[in-house]
Amino acid sequence: MSKEDIKAVLAEEAYQRALDYELEFGCCPQCVLASVQEVAGYVSDDTIKASHGLSGGGGLQGEGLCGALTGGLLALGAKGGRDRDKLDQGRGIGNFEDARELVEWFREQFGGLTCQDLQQQFTGKTYDLWNAGDYQAFSEARGAKCAEATARVTKWVVEKL
Repeated sequence: MSKEDIKAVLAEEAYQRALDYELEFGCCPQCVLASVQEVAGYVSDDTIKASHGLSGGGGLQGEGLCGALTGGLLALGAKGGRDRDKLDQGRGIGNFEDARELVEWFREQFGGLTCQDLQQQFTGKTYDLWNAGDYQAFSEARGAKCAEATARVTKWVVEKL
């Protein structure tokens, strides 16, 4: 099996894990990161833990980047980002290029970057995720669309790694 074939198999496995995790547990950035960790490595448990507050556009506010996208960006950084002891050794432009590519791909695929952008695309409206009724309505209206976005980001990242 070639390196590309192995990467394709791992990407599909990561896709399925991320989809299943998001449907069962929620918290899209953690689902991306846990899936990448399990199939490709690179991601620490501390990174998965630290990503928790990034769900729902950050603190469930909706206005920040989609959590699946932030999870993907963190996964790229876990492999190619600048180490703490190298802060004085350049900007690490290669990781920025990968991150830019992911952001551009995400925008093209989903019509926006924020949680609210995706809410609008997936359901035709936005929701206050701190309101229990809105949260339930969003969960019902989105179906598996957020899980699908989470899985697609995860696949993209594993293919890139």
